[in-house]
Amino acid sequence: MPHRESHIAHLDMDAFYASVELLRYPELRGKAVVIGGGRRHQPLEYIDPLTHDVVRTFATLRGYAGRGVVTTATYEARALGVHSAMGMMKAAALAPDAVLLPVDFDAYRHYSRLFKNAVRAIAPQIEDRGIDEIYIDLTDVVPTDSRETGAALRALAQSIKDAVRAATGLSCSIGIARNKLLAKIASDLDKPNGLTIIGDGDLERRIWPLPARTINGIGPKSAAKLTTFGIRTIGDLANTEHAFLVETFGRVHGQWMHDAAHGRDERPVVTHSEPQSISRETTFDRDLSATRDREQLSAIFTELCEGVGDDLQRKGYAGRTIGVKLRYGNFSTVTRVHTIDEPTQSVNVIRRAAADCLKRADLTRRIRLIGVRVGGLSLAVASQSVQEPDIDRASASLFD
Repeated sequence: MPHRESHIAHLDMDAFYASVELLRYPELRGKAVVIGGGRRHQPLEYIDPLTHDVVRTFATLRGYAGRGVVTTATYEARALGVHSAMGMMKAAALAPDAVLLPVDFDAYRHYSRLFKNAVRAIAPQIEDRGIDEIYIDLTDVVPTDSRETGAALRALAQSIKDAVRAATGLSCSIGIARNKLLAKIASDLDKPNGLTIIGDGDLERRIWPLPARTINGIGPKSAAKLTTFGIRTIGDLANTEHAFLVETFGRVHGQWMHDAAHGRDERPVVTHSEPQSISRETTFDRDLSATRDREQLSAIFTELCEGVGDDLQRKGYAGRTIGVKLRYGNFSTVTRVHTIDEPTQSVNVIRRAAADCLKRADLTRRIRLIGVRVGGLSLAVASQSVQEPDIDRASASLFD
């Protein structure tokens, strides 16, 4: 039997977090909106006494002070130079009138489940790559007749896009190619709401003119090093001697760069993988003190433990290795880990073990970030899924 050509799609939701917020606040459509604020940036609502309509007022970036970072932004904000992972104060300098909204991960996870279920109903071979993107193996869903393949792929991709919009009200971009590497690049070429197919002959025409850093896996440092040798585009990289890449970047990475530039990628679509750990963390708008901000830190710490416990129970896992992560005001990071005898998904057990970890960390320094992690996961058994009393928040202390 002849080998079938692979058809791999990469689906990426368009400005996902921001788009979910625009469903909730449609009056912000067409405006520069930044997601990444804290709870104090929640919109305020009141009833207009004359019209009885609900009126909302929104915070903006103007005058923002703090160490928050941008989670994502609408395309209108991106046009002003704002992008994810940018410091909020820098974003405020670029777009002071941009609307600032707090993150709402519960809402984003809800819409993530909706769009993935909609895709799975059409093409079940899915690799989950995070809250807003997936790979889809379409190889067995399209006809084998090469005369019909192109049209069939486009029609199938459009049906997936339509299903996602019907389920969520959101748009997505899809790239289709013979492998995951090219499909991921393709999904970004015609955003937003794009549908791009990279076929035979398109590598040189559409992929090679792109910057080398477009390849997922070539980071800023590698891109800067390539530039020093005059290698700026993927085409430049493809035309670079294999031996030079191996000598300069090492045998494994140099070989990978050479293959990637020529559009070669043998990774399969992995439809199921077990998580190694489950964690939650939060970054504060200002550095907190374990003494002066003890009550606030204790409440956040308990909330993180509850979130991790809820995630374990919802996903059906239990874990033995409980860890705490602290990032201090100077950006140095420490972790402390405690291994318990039996796997657990109990919030109370997780919190006690995490508190033991905290006692082994320096709490005299101001804290910028705190996180809780449970690793060493295994599938939970019935005896681990027990009802337990809620944590007494009034008496819960960071040092319990």
